[in-house]
Amino acid sequence: MTIDYAPTQQATDRAAAIDRLIEAEQARFAARHPKSAAAWARGREHYLYGGPSHWMRRWAGGFPIYAEAASGARIRDIDGHDYVDFCLGDTGGMCGHAPEPVTRAALHQLQRGTTMMLPTLDSLWVGEELTRRFGLPYWTLTTSATDANRGAIRIARMITGRDKVLVFSGCYHGGVEEAHVEIRNGKIGMRNMIHPNAVDHAAVSRVVEFNDVAALEQALKAGDVACVLTEPLMTNFGMIPVEPGFHDALRRLTRETGTLLVIDETHTISCGPGGYTALNGLEPDMLVAGKAIAGGIPAGIFGLSQAVAERMWQVVPHANPKLRQSAHLGIGGTLAGNALTVATMKAVLEEVLTEANYARMIALATRLAEEARALISGSRKPWHVTQIGARAEIMFTPKVPRSGADVIATRQGDLETLLHAFYMNEGILVTPFHTMFLMCPASTDEDVARHTEVFARFIELLDREGIAG
Repeated sequence: MTIDYAPTQQATDRAAAIDRLIEAEQARFAARHPKSAAAWARGREHYLYGGPSHWMRRWAGGFPIYAEAASGARIRDIDGHDYVDFCLGDTGGMCGHAPEPVTRAALHQLQRGTTMMLPTLDSLWVGEELTRRFGLPYWTLTTSATDANRGAIRIARMITGRDKVLVFSGCYHGGVEEAHVEIRNGKIGMRNMIHPNAVDHAAVSRVVEFNDVAALEQALKAGDVACVLTEPLMTNFGMIPVEPGFHDALRRLTRETGTLLVIDETHTISCGPGGYTALNGLEPDMLVAGKAIAGGIPAGIFGLSQAVAERMWQVVPHANPKLRQSAHLGIGGTLAGNALTVATMKAVLEEVLTEANYARMIALATRLAEEARALISGSRKPWHVTQIGARAEIMFTPKVPRSGADVIATRQGDLETLLHAFYMNEGILVTPFHTMFLMCPASTDEDVARHTEVFARFIELLDREGIAG
């Protein structure tokens, strides 16, 4: 029997209709942003992919806006347009733009020196506060969450003598090479269009689907996995919630197999002052965070349990007054833990990411999610909204995914692109890689109301074109 996998005429017509709408929105965007268009053309003359970071080319307008200034939850571009910012630098701006405590601390430290490769008294307070919030006793600072993840992986290999890192399909942990894999159509390959670079991922990585306890147990059975690197729930492939009992199984299986558990809270720090870990009583061997932790100043952190620290000290002693340098750990960098970063991190932890601010942020995310759900229900679109803490996401799928495979099977990338382009034209920014909305302490009820209004008009746009969703 021959099975015809060709798209139906209805699907072809629908795709063509969405493409027409995207083209119309991009034309509207280009007409509204002549200065940004000219700046982008100029940037392409000297930057490898147009901007200082190749990520910047991924905005749905066809080119990015060029920012003139940002304050609180607002951005103004060089063409004079103002935006409600729910992207917030893909979490790097979760404290809001230019929050006064961070600006004050940064300016004060800039006048006293930014980087001396020496500790400051602020670092003592920061270390104590990290332990209070997250529960782990020992910490190291880095320049990014990627570097923090790399440091955690290196330590896991050093003390276990194992080479492999287990990750979940669809994960994102920055530029960590071991995490650049996914399962697609039952086969393991490079994730999310990342190009191969001659690394033998079969030698360094193992990948299973999130929430799949049986697959996890099988993958850890051989005893060659140094650590499992995971978010508490997946946030960067569209949000994938954790199923009841999965964390208990994950912790039990890692302990039974002598595998270290590294939890990456870089996004899920939006759940509360101690992230998802503190909120749900998780017990990682190491914990990583970054992006928002220093108010947008490049920074990352990773913490170690008492047991992991003691195993590390057996490999590399932590105190030997007879030696100038006991060993190079192969992690960190000259700018790690610099005085400017430490000063702004102290301001963030002491004055910005507070219990009171989290309560406001979470309440706003809850309202945005509820109002979006009401519009979806009223329009009978086959979509859903997921929320965790101060983060919410509209997903153009009929039900909540339980794994990366579910997202791959149901994701509608063209519809996401259309929403992003439409939203930019209507003065709203959301994360360009998926449809995530994040609140900061400066976000307001008016911002949420604005989103509800624009989302309603997006639905009306689809209805006029006969696009059911």
